[in-house]
Amino acid sequence: MMVTYASYLAGTVSLSSIYQAPSHLPTATQSVCEVATVTVYEYEGFSTLFPVLDAHTHGGSYHNPYNDIPLPFEWPGSPTPGQKYAPPQPSPPYEYGGSAKDKYDAPAWIPKDDDKLVSALPEGKQNGGSQWGEIDCPRLPINGLPGGPSYPPPGTTSTRIAPYPTASAPLSKSSNATGTTASTYYNRTSISSGTSTGLSTPAPDCPQMPDTGVTRTYDLRVAYQTIAPDGVIRNGLTFNGQFPGPLIEANWGDWILFKITNDLTDEGTTIHAHGLLQKETSWYDGVPAVDQCPITPNGGKFEMLFRADRYGTSWYHSHYSAQYSGGAHGPMVIYGPRHVEYDIDLGPVQLEDWYHADYFSLVNRTMHRQFPPSNNVLVNGKMNYPCANTTLPCESNAGISKFRFESGRKHLLRLINPGAEGVQKFSIDGHKLTVIANDFVPIEPYTTNVVTLGIGQRTDVVVEAVGQRGDAYWMRSQLGTEHCTLNDGVSPAAVAAVYYEDTDSESVPDTTSDVTAEQLAACKNDDLSITAPICKIPLEEPSTTEKLDFDFRSNGTHFVWFVNNSSYRGDYNQPVLLQAKSGDLDFKPEWNVFNFGTNKTVRLHLVNHGLIGGHPMHLHGHDFHVLAEGFGEWDGTVTNPENTIRRDVHILENGRNTTAGVEPSYMVLQFEQDNPGVWPLHCHLAWHVSGGLFLNVLERPEDIMAQDFDEDVFALCPLWDAYSTSNPPNQIDSGL
Repeated sequence: MMVTYASYLAGTVSLSSIYQAPSHLPTATQSVCEVATVTVYEYEGFSTLFPVLDAHTHGGSYHNPYNDIPLPFEWPGSPTPGQKYAPPQPSPPYEYGGSAKDKYDAPAWIPKDDDKLVSALPEGKQNGGSQWGEIDCPRLPINGLPGGPSYPPPGTTSTRIAPYPTASAPLSKSSNATGTTASTYYNRTSISSGTSTGLSTPAPDCPQMPDTGVTRTYDLRVAYQTIAPDGVIRNGLTFNGQFPGPLIEANWGDWILFKITNDLTDEGTTIHAHGLLQKETSWYDGVPAVDQCPITPNGGKFEMLFRADRYGTSWYHSHYSAQYSGGAHGPMVIYGPRHVEYDIDLGPVQLEDWYHADYFSLVNRTMHRQFPPSNNVLVNGKMNYPCANTTLPCESNAGISKFRFESGRKHLLRLINPGAEGVQKFSIDGHKLTVIANDFVPIEPYTTNVVTLGIGQRTDVVVEAVGQRGDAYWMRSQLGTEHCTLNDGVSPAAVAAVYYEDTDSESVPDTTSDVTAEQLAACKNDDLSITAPICKIPLEEPSTTEKLDFDFRSNGTHFVWFVNNSSYRGDYNQPVLLQAKSGDLDFKPEWNVFNFGTNKTVRLHLVNHGLIGGHPMHLHGHDFHVLAEGFGEWDGTVTNPENTIRRDVHILENGRNTTAGVEPSYMVLQFEQDNPGVWPLHCHLAWHVSGGLFLNVLERPEDIMAQDFDEDVFALCPLWDAYSTSNPPNQIDSGL
């Protein structure tokens, strides 16, 4: 059965089970967000495919003059003789709005002679074929896609499916869609502002995920494309001609098949489905040098089949160098049971920092002692820029994202930070945010006015529409302050417009934010004490404990990252997982492999000695317990030991200066070794992982050797070997 989806979805979806059910998505005859014919813009003097290998025009047809602009500071610079540590992260060098700030109305940078929010760019020039951020894009289905199990609504007292799995159902790829076993739910107390609500009755055992028997197939093509998300034209990387990329969606328990084509001309690529466990499919985790060789350019193909084994909000992205920071990413939604009632699913709200230079130029500068500051922030790929601050190509009123609220109804917003470096602070003027899930973990709801998201993190929030017909409000995403992020100061915040019924969708909101300076400066996630997962998973005594010291210091010529005195660098031609599969456990030191053998439970004590920002630490293949965080020495106290927070990304704070010197920060995490594989643990800041802040967790190697790998993952390496022999990759960073 072939299903046609709207243009913000991947082009082709096939289902292995045929069923009769109404579609929640628009058909080809509907007028909202139909598949559109768009113009791919090119610029005079440059062909569509222009393979280049230098840092100036690598990866695209457009000769981007922003690649040549000197950075406003050279930081961290080169170490002087005897200097061990880098200087602290600099403050933003420019004032808010830049020197031309008086020509614009903040916060949307509307020229003074304009009074409407109207995009000045023709269709396709800003975001390619992407429809994210358009006010009339279709909403997502409340009860999931056709073919999935049905779940009773939240709040009922009958037996219901608990909202979090601890084990997988049998790995059936072709059986008919089935139901699931019911478990007793529990009632909840009412939500109170700023505090977590507790359980009124003990939590039940968490059931297995359903075996739906459905496979959803997505064709994904990664390619270079000129885009102008904020009016500044640059070379981007897109999926299916869209930035951000098309939506990947499935029901909990489905299988997902990626059919990937690499249309890049001079570099490999991979795709990682962030946050999915990849149990019994660790070779499809999508990380080059770890579990696969890269997909060759100029039309190389690869297929990945894996389970939708978590539900909620996430994203997918290239894991090859820093390609995702250039645009190679998109949202992913897995539908499952709800534990909180809402009326409307508005879908993904993607919040990211943005740069006017091309990604390879940024990586090149990072590896040559110049970390780049971001130039703007985007909501769903859109924002304006005060163009009078530059004499280079820039078009004012590029266009901002817009959303429609319905008075008195509850709206689900799926917040994602797919950026390169910036910690995002999300808020909506005049509205409260009820947090219901962090990453793929449903939690007891709590209310706040601002949500913090590090790179890779997701938070689901329910927003009650308290406005009236005719109202308009600003939605905001602001970068963390006080050395939390590295930005140039001109446009460190994005806005989107929220319109109620009967409101002119070109009108300019005039609302103000209640987010405080103190909240913006807090470079950390919400306190561990107020976050409680719906499903309790006991915290066991660890079988082994490892301390991991993170240091940013001199190697004699550069400042680089070290993990226990070793800086990571991967080898695209020798994936660690495939070597482990062969029985060879003798790994190169720079691969940073930590073999935890058959230990049942691993506790990791992370210590950050650096002063260059926090680290959103991501562990592949697992959700981890966060036991504690703070500064100095951990005293062994566990926060909420009966029900610790769990997620797949958590911010490890920046070290801090004291009169006695640098006081390091720490975070203690723990996970069960129930998923044989090689699982990266890394900072998700693009420039930090490029600089080597990365390690590999080798889990149960004997079980890896006994697993039956899909043969296609082995076939990639001869293809890459042949390509890289004639075309050595320009691997200027760690490779990831």
